[in-house]
Amino acid sequence: MAPVPLAAAGALAGAAYLNARFSLAHDLLFFRILGSSLFSLFRAQRADKINAFYVLEQQALDKTTGGKPFILFEGRSFTYAETYETVLRYGAWLRERHGVRERDVVALDYQNSETFVFFWFALWAVGAKPAFINHHLQGAALTHCLRESTAKLAVVDPRVAESVTEEVRRELSGMRFVVFTPEVEAEAREQEPVRYPDAVRSEGEPTDMAILIYTSGTTGMPKPAVVSWAKGYMAANISAKGTDAGQTDVIYTCMPLYHSAASCLAVCSALFIGATAAVGRRFSTKTFWKEVRDTNATVIQYVGETCRYLTVAPPETDPVTGENLDKKHCVRAAMGNGLRPDVWDRFKERFGIDTIYEIYAATEGAAGLWNVSRNSFGKGAIGRFGLLSGALSSLRSAIVRVDNETELPWRDPKSGLCQRVITGEAGEFIVRLPADDIKKGFQGYYGNASATNSKIMRDVFRKGDAWFRSGDVLQWDGDGRVYFNDRIGDTFRWKSENVSTAEVAQVLGLHPAVQEANVYGVQLPNHDGRAGCVAIVLDTPHANAQVLASLAAHAREKLPRYAVPLFLRLLREVGMQNTGTNKQQKQALRQQSVDPSNVRDDALFWLKEGTYVPFGQTDWNALEEGAVKL
Repeated sequence: MAPVPLAAAGALAGAAYLNARFSLAHDLLFFRILGSSLFSLFRAQRADKINAFYVLEQQALDKTTGGKPFILFEGRSFTYAETYETVLRYGAWLRERHGVRERDVVALDYQNSETFVFFWFALWAVGAKPAFINHHLQGAALTHCLRESTAKLAVVDPRVAESVTEEVRRELSGMRFVVFTPEVEAEAREQEPVRYPDAVRSEGEPTDMAILIYTSGTTGMPKPAVVSWAKGYMAANISAKGTDAGQTDVIYTCMPLYHSAASCLAVCSALFIGATAAVGRRFSTKTFWKEVRDTNATVIQYVGETCRYLTVAPPETDPVTGENLDKKHCVRAAMGNGLRPDVWDRFKERFGIDTIYEIYAATEGAAGLWNVSRNSFGKGAIGRFGLLSGALSSLRSAIVRVDNETELPWRDPKSGLCQRVITGEAGEFIVRLPADDIKKGFQGYYGNASATNSKIMRDVFRKGDAWFRSGDVLQWDGDGRVYFNDRIGDTFRWKSENVSTAEVAQVLGLHPAVQEANVYGVQLPNHDGRAGCVAIVLDTPHANAQVLASLAAHAREKLPRYAVPLFLRLLREVGMQNTGTNKQQKQALRQQSVDPSNVRDDALFWLKEGTYVPFGQTDWNALEEGAVKL
């Protein structure tokens, strides 16, 4: 009989092998997230307390959490109990002074602040629904979003009140605007805190609307997506369980609260576990790490290109000792979505981050993926499955072949049905919906049936079934890892080949001189398809011949010939073409093409004789005249 230490060592080795072989740890995480979400929802629905106001109330009245900080903002701390009392005051003020009633939608046009959170929960406290408005919007876009919300009341941050012009007010004559000035705030704080009866917060189903959150509007006007209570519960559990957070953790976000990443994945996850949410007003490389250190944050949130911008920013040093402060923090995990493979390791190594928790989700999406990565195995993956969770997920989701001409899921000419891709092949990610009651799986866009229906496919694998279209091209490899390939519409065809903008951007991002690369296809006179172009930020404001030649050689070595960008547009600084959530936009760049008359402030280059050389009006004229064939 083997000695006990040897037997124990053998058992541990065997367990480690099985975990590595079948990703059992990810299976366990999958079922923890799913199980805790379903159990919480079931218990809340049974008590008719699905409204997450009750979670705040529970934390505030609990002796363990009531006196601990819930929100940290710009050096101020607000405990769960203080937040709860303020929420009751603001809720009573909204109800008694402004006539807000249960089921009403109220627009909230606010920058990140503690007040944003107070009003958000105050609306829930009186059974109303907040519509989170992007505070950067102005003019027609702002008018559109406010009108689409159907709100009769909008609460406005004094910092952004100038965007509510007389024209906006005239266009929305039936809407009342309340700018929350210090005088109005004093009035609201004098209101007696009232906890209204549970009946005003009664909800029918977990799929009922909790919040309206708008899409980014990169391809047209933003659309209000219905965020259900069920999705809020799931988001909170995904973040909390995935980062293994507890009551002692501080989750820092400076992403905009009007977006679901910050509101649902950060603030709600802190709420549900009794942790602390540290909120920054906005993202800036100059204040990010200072606020992280000042709040003793243990988990940080990123979205889009956030980690890239932090990585290319100059290091901070102690003004007295000169010590490099890159690793002077308490952060153990970074959570978010959009961390590209070319930045992944550089970010971890520079700032000493142990764990990356990449989440794939969309505000209106019908499912999410996640990947906990502490080593190189999970690098770059947006999702990861074990043997059991992968099998279960394949019943509810699929990756299907895409027709390159129509950019729609491919259908068999005989059967008319779609086809799953083989392992390792790229295709569109879709999610099964209840065919007889779509809203149980996808709540869609508020008041916009046509936009909602555009995301639904029927007769996919059998007659009568229904599936949600993500619009994203993903790959699922043989080890259970899922990778983002591209967004449908971003992939373009050149020389009869499909070019993935994400793949090209990743390769270019590995060049040492590149700080940011936004890749897209442009239409050219007298040419079919779209030619590759990259809006690029280099580590020097002026691109010299050596850097341009090196960049061209790097692209030609690492990419297929047809995927090497033919044009280069030099931007002055990172983030110039980004949304408020640090996601790159391509639409305006595509529309401007490489016509120098449209691209006035940026230098243009094109690939000639193995390097990038200046491209000017004369060269564009030659393209128009058909004198150049690329």
